[in-house]
Amino acid sequence: MALLSSTLRAPLVFSKIPKPVSLSSVHSRIYLSPRSLRFPSLRSISAAGDTGDTEKPSNISDEWGEGSEPEAKPFTYFKLPDSDPPKDEDEWGKGVAAEAESYDDAGNGTPAFTAEAPPPAPDGVDENLEGLKRSLVDTVYGTELGFRARSEVRAEVSEFVAQLEAANPTPAPVEEPDILNGNWVLLYTASSELLPLLAAGSLPLLKLDKISQTIDTDSFTVVNSTTLSSPFASFSFSVSASFEVRSPTRIQVTFKEGSLQPPEIKSKIDLPENINIFGQNLSLGPLLQSLGPLENVVANISRVISGQSPLKIPIPGERTSSWLITTYVDKDLRISRGDGGLFVLAREGSPLLDQ
Repeated sequence: MALLSSTLRAPLVFSKIPKPVSLSSVHSRIYLSPRSLRFPSLRSISAAGDTGDTEKPSNISDEWGEGSEPEAKPFTYFKLPDSDPPKDEDEWGKGVAAEAESYDDAGNGTPAFTAEAPPPAPDGVDENLEGLKRSLVDTVYGTELGFRARSEVRAEVSEFVAQLEAANPTPAPVEEPDILNGNWVLLYTASSELLPLLAAGSLPLLKLDKISQTIDTDSFTVVNSTTLSSPFASFSFSVSASFEVRSPTRIQVTFKEGSLQPPEIKSKIDLPENINIFGQNLSLGPLLQSLGPLENVVANISRVISGQSPLKIPIPGERTSSWLITTYVDKDLRISRGDGGLFVLAREGSPLLDQ
């Protein structure tokens, strides 16, 4: 194209005394070809005024080695449409919305297949909270209500408790009696006041079965119950208290009296074959052989004691009052803090108690 433009701009040079040119010579200089038909007037003028001294424009060779003139391509003006094309149609006129539902575009037109989404959670169930609650229960499992919890376990418990307290679904538990009322079983505690009781449950031939708390907002009462068992009998005692509401999350508890239930004598003595005392394993085999004749005596004692009423014990002193703040509660789990420490409890019958 540059060569063509330079050729078109070159001036036509004529000699001062032009020679007569015959019509035959002019005709002989005009050679007709399929390509020269595009510019017949230009080549005719050039041939008619050629004197031999004028520079001839150099021909352009094509891929076959033949001379050719550069082809002039017409310039076409394009006009953009005034309105945008429909969003739901492609170049074939088909809808792209349905096609997009079958796969995700990875950015280069390649289908990017994705995994199926998990099934939706049931209405009203927060999977994150359920996972935190299960993780907390699994962490405290085997610690004997926190008595044998190591420092790293206590740190994990504190982390899970903090996350649950931050996502508490019941910010005013005292005003939600349907959630707060019920019997709650202790899972873990960091209370120093319960340390002697927890230590007693670790003695040989004595086991701490359960510590629970029953809350009744209608009568404004709280009952803390404890059950210990041995190969011979099980023992239960409780402490009853009243409470006053101080805030939507805090209650003031005043202990009234303790109650010692008559021991439940077992009809059959269930001794282990071995016990561990201060790191030493002791065999109880000889003792088991001698207990056979005593089972009838034990059964008679059980029938006599079972008819006795509980023993009531008043609780005097300055430490009859305490406070309790519920920092998390739902239908399954409750977390409370008092002047004695941290308490993690699960509702009686909750799936969290299934281990």
